[in-house]
Amino acid sequence: MKKNKIPSENRTIPMRDFFKNSERSHYKISNDGKYISFLAPFKSRMNLFVQERGTDAVKRLTEIIDRDIANYFWGDKNTVLFLKDNAGDENYHYYSVNINDGAIKELTPYPGVRVNLVDELEDIEGEILIEMNKRNPEIFDVYRLNYISGEHVLIEENPGNISRWITDHSGNIRAAVTTDGVNSSILYRNSIKENFEIKLTTDFRDSLVPLFFTFDNKMIYALSNIGRNTSAVVKYDIENASETEVLYENPDVDASSLFYSRKRKVLTAVSYYTWKLQRVFLDDEMKEIFEKLSSELGNYEISISGKDDEENTFIIRTYSDRSLGAYYIYDKIENKLEKIADDSPWLKESEMAEMKPVYFSARDGLTLNGYLTLPIGKEPKNLPVVMNIHGGPWARDYWGFNPEVQFLANRGYAVLQINYRGSLGYGRKFWEASFKQWGKKMQDDITDGVNWLIEQGIADKKRIAIYGGSYGGYAVLAGLTFTPDVYAAGVDYVGVSNLFTFMKSIPSYWKPYLEMLYAMVGDPEKDKELLEEASPVFHVNKIKAPLFIAQGRMDPRVNVNESDQMVEALKNMGIDVPYMVKDNEGHGFHNEENRFDFYESMEKFLEKHLKP
Repeated sequence: MKKNKIPSENRTIPMRDFFKNSERSHYKISNDGKYISFLAPFKSRMNLFVQERGTDAVKRLTEIIDRDIANYFWGDKNTVLFLKDNAGDENYHYYSVNINDGAIKELTPYPGVRVNLVDELEDIEGEILIEMNKRNPEIFDVYRLNYISGEHVLIEENPGNISRWITDHSGNIRAAVTTDGVNSSILYRNSIKENFEIKLTTDFRDSLVPLFFTFDNKMIYALSNIGRNTSAVVKYDIENASETEVLYENPDVDASSLFYSRKRKVLTAVSYYTWKLQRVFLDDEMKEIFEKLSSELGNYEISISGKDDEENTFIIRTYSDRSLGAYYIYDKIENKLEKIADDSPWLKESEMAEMKPVYFSARDGLTLNGYLTLPIGKEPKNLPVVMNIHGGPWARDYWGFNPEVQFLANRGYAVLQINYRGSLGYGRKFWEASFKQWGKKMQDDITDGVNWLIEQGIADKKRIAIYGGSYGGYAVLAGLTFTPDVYAAGVDYVGVSNLFTFMKSIPSYWKPYLEMLYAMVGDPEKDKELLEEASPVFHVNKIKAPLFIAQGRMDPRVNVNESDQMVEALKNMGIDVPYMVKDNEGHGFHNEENRFDFYESMEKFLEKHLKP
């Protein structure tokens, strides 16, 4: 499979083609390898389907019409478990569905309660471990859930400070992570009959993140930045609180993940990100599989999204910057690769723009990395630009297919994405450089990206817009208030406007981290002046450029009040702000029809004010 040539002409692709639900996605395979499962649209919602391998007969298992299924996995060979929330409230509940008779059972029917998975218990049929904040909305206890009967039993009560539970390979909870908001501790016990003991305590800047136990259940593998700038994959003697081996360390970027074979009980690979995903193979068999796949699939990113218990049959996913990719089945025994489906076949790779890595220096000399996507068929000179700012802020942009970026490029805009200071993956120093810099040096990084584009001759300085969601939405408001002459327009999507009210309205289960948030953003009492300076709602009188705001009313992270008060402040100045509120959405619009409304309005808004 070879990539198509990039065309010189750019056809205007219908907006809905970028943002409608995938034709088929999230493929997985049953434990026995007999069935494949996937999500596909039913009445505009992503529902669950199964298909017996070797047949064309597809069976729909669910008919949910209020909300997409968020995620799912196979319990046993006859049962699929799936997650769904209500109107974007992020209080996810577990459901089970029997693939034979289609019977659906809600397993955690508790209003206002959020459920997270602790362990799939792959070797124990009929049971999983979950955590729920049912007893106390701020903390999560562990329950053993029988997904056949629906019964669940409390097995670990959270004393109030545990933020994560860690099981060994037998499904026993042997370790935990605690937080007091600033300091973090690793708890450990040799068996579930013993009490936990504190083995290591660190400031939140020093991080030891347990990944999983060694195969003899005596030590752990972890990501650690203790004594180093970038996180390394290490083997850690948790009983004696000592690092015994470094499996992989990169001097420039953090290690990301460690993979293993449950069947063969060997480590297989370490992943990390430079401008693209990179792998270091620790296992010859897995290395050979990826070499085989790469030789057949060509210049695409490849990932394993599912496998059967015997690890003989794999679900393979491909993607690139210009393609949402396809799904394949790889039979290791027969060494055979077979295509199942394309994710979004209506999007032609030949009509998509390249996402290229870029880097430049911030005004204080810090190196910033990002991605530049230029519209097809346009000379890269004096172009209208959309600065697309990622949320988090402690997250990052990745190379790959981004429907927003491709949509904007198709409409004639150059799109710059910046991994500003604080973005993850670039080491501790780069992360710490963001502390208490909301609206300050973090915003300077974005402005410096604008100036870099202008210096390169790419950007028309009179036609630059800023767009982003969550923290990216905050950056939009900060950009328009603190650098009012830089932007011609801004689109704020579920963004923070007031750092005081934002911290008061966070979800209850975030409250254990509040002191850490104060250290990283600012304390509402000790740093009152800093937060006032950095809160756009107090500086609306400086805004010159037109602004469009979109918000989900059920948003548990950035409360609707964040957008309400910004709109109200502007209206009090006699400025009418286009404001889209969706009552059945939370932190971002997930329902297809709401996505269509938002991007249609955004397209018209940008066209009006940037005139590409």
